[in-house]
Amino acid sequence: MQRLPLVAVAAVTWVMLAAAAPVTRLDVEVDNLRSAKGMIRICLTADPDNFPACIDDANALTRSVPASVRTTSFPGLPQRGYALAIIHDENSNSKLDTIAGIPREGYGFSRNAAVRFGPPRFSAARFMVAGDAELQQVKMRYIF
Repeated sequence: MQRLPLVAVAAVTWVMLAAAAPVTRLDVEVDNLRSAKGMIRICLTADPDNFPACIDDANALTRSVPASVRTTSFPGLPQRGYALAIIHDENSNSKLDTIAGIPREGYGFSRNAAVRFGPPRFSAARFMVAGDAELQQVKMRYIF
């Protein structure tokens, strides 16, 4: 009888554990949009260091949907803590337009985290995904 190398046993064990990890779906509803122009850009991350931009997060999930579509889903998520950052990109230029650092377009965060001098911390927007399905309702905010 041939024995499997320890590395192969570890790899098989990891695959089995990963397959058994519970997953769920996150539904996101965007409220308080001032128009149906442009796109809604959504970033979902579990990495506090890459919130709210998600630029350097290889595991971040992003969605861009027309502003007329105010709901989207993220199926198959591992159960853990996440945070959402959303912008209403009204002119569809793929970025949040600002004047002197002040947003000219709409923005919102999971748990409707308070915005003071800059975006909220990850911990303020963090929510847990557990169970069969979760829902986050995000209220968009506009300054101009």
